[in-house]
Amino acid sequence: MPQLRLALAQVNPTVGDLDGNAALVLAWAKQAREAGAHVAAFPELVLNGYPVEDLALRSSFVDASRAALDTLADDLVDGGMAELVCVVGYIDRCPETSDASTSSGQHRLGVPKGAPQNCAAVIHHGKVVARYAKHHLPNYGVFDEARYFVPGDTTQIIQVHSVDVAICICEDLWQDGPSANAKAANAGLLLVLNGSPFEADKDDVRLELVARRAAEAECTLAYVNMVGGQDELVYDGDSIVVDAKGTTLARATPFAEELLVVDLDLPAATPEMPDESQMHDGLKVARAIISSEPVPEYDPLPSPITERVPDQAEVYQAIVLGLRDYVRKNGFESVLLGMSGGIDSTLVAALACDAIGAQNVYGLSNPSDFSSDASKTDAAEQARRTGLNLDTVAIAPMVEAFQGSLHLEGLALENLQARIRAVIWMGLSNQHGHLVLACGNKSELAVGYSTIYGDAVGGFAPLKDVFKTQVWQLARWRNAAAERRDERPPIPEDVITKEPSAELSPGQKDSDSLPPYSLLDEILDDYIEKDHGSARLVADGFDRELVEKVLRLVDRAEYKRRQYPPGPKVSARNFGRDRRLPITSQWREVAPPD
Repeated sequence: MPQLRLALAQVNPTVGDLDGNAALVLAWAKQAREAGAHVAAFPELVLNGYPVEDLALRSSFVDASRAALDTLADDLVDGGMAELVCVVGYIDRCPETSDASTSSGQHRLGVPKGAPQNCAAVIHHGKVVARYAKHHLPNYGVFDEARYFVPGDTTQIIQVHSVDVAICICEDLWQDGPSANAKAANAGLLLVLNGSPFEADKDDVRLELVARRAAEAECTLAYVNMVGGQDELVYDGDSIVVDAKGTTLARATPFAEELLVVDLDLPAATPEMPDESQMHDGLKVARAIISSEPVPEYDPLPSPITERVPDQAEVYQAIVLGLRDYVRKNGFESVLLGMSGGIDSTLVAALACDAIGAQNVYGLSNPSDFSSDASKTDAAEQARRTGLNLDTVAIAPMVEAFQGSLHLEGLALENLQARIRAVIWMGLSNQHGHLVLACGNKSELAVGYSTIYGDAVGGFAPLKDVFKTQVWQLARWRNAAAERRDERPPIPEDVITKEPSAELSPGQKDSDSLPPYSLLDEILDDYIEKDHGSARLVADGFDRELVEKVLRLVDRAEYKRRQYPPGPKVSARNFGRDRRLPITSQWREVAPPD
């Protein structure tokens, strides 16, 4: 069997930084060449970053993408990498008018020449020797690709050292066509470029998918994925290579840039390509022969398979990576957050220290007349444990000054305190250039228990997609991880065990107006993540009055969620890109009577 050394470059591009991303490709291609690779594959749209959203609609951006690809091809030659076959994701233009209607639901009549396409370029000896346009354009969840791109109409095969390699891009793999077409073409390898965002348990789903598609295609499958944070999305990498039986041959470290190099024994290419009648989805088929001679036999490298980490570790690492990249890619050097001594702000402080270093984290304690001594001491204790910067600015004198003119009571007075704190945070942010972190969690955001222009202010919200019960789980996991490394846990135990409270009125507890978070989160998970209505929830055993109260709170708080900062997506359905509901709506979920 012919041999092929494949390098999967699991890298972290930045949206819009075409020069920086091209430099990234060059640097990792050099590592691939030094590792003796014959083919180096990079993620989906690596040259542009992903997702580019409406940038794809700008002709100047598409032109710049094409120009950057041409420059990259020249630079690969100048860098001594002419022989290396590089497969690179980028945005190109539709080469011709298309009247194709595809099985994935997109229909394009008379697409004008020059419409944007999500493409992979195969570069060799300074030339783009083959080009593949993504066929299936996802238009669900966080994806809007049918808005931006037109689908390709060709299955692209490249022959490298006598091995036929079929190429596809991300969503293509989730559909039946590419594996069927790879089988029809007798491909020895199915190479998949991906920009697949993280969500909890997705690593298991991916592994099952690539194993199933490899078995269907009857060939080895290599899956290279992006890593890094992009606004609310986090890419975890998790690049994988499996053989034709679905057995894992190599797997990359999640949440880190890595060059995954694997030696493959693959079947030799067959002389003929199938005709179009044999192709799934009515696609054409094309083959570009780069090299038909096999490489001389060599001793293969051991295949690396990274040990998987527990679920809470994955979620924690995803939030850290999303926070780090949001800070770094947007030009900040430090963050500021209000530290109340509660579990949410304490966990956010720990995440921030892990993301950008404690020396760059600025905590602010803003005690009021209702703040407990424990809240003040717990914040100070965390600062001692982690080394973050902590300052105190009491808000009582400011509240008194406002009350001299306003004379507020009840909820209005509670919200005034939260908004005074926010003014302090934003003032210091403007003065010193800190990025303010909002510390609210998904449970609070769901039911509207956040003060707009108060604790909801900020540039990024690390816990936006984390229910309250999981906040405690993550805090316990982080402390246990520290203990396993013989380090001092960053989160004081008292913070984890004490009853949650906003401390905006005498003796206030969250349980005064909400059910226990364990119960609340069960209802929220079913309603938000699974779209279960009130009748289904009551049938599942939840109290009717409680269901109607919780759902009413969730529905009425949509306007607040629209104004909340972005935060890393870690669940199957986050607030924002995944869940889009009208603010103005008279629809209410009401359970039918018994």
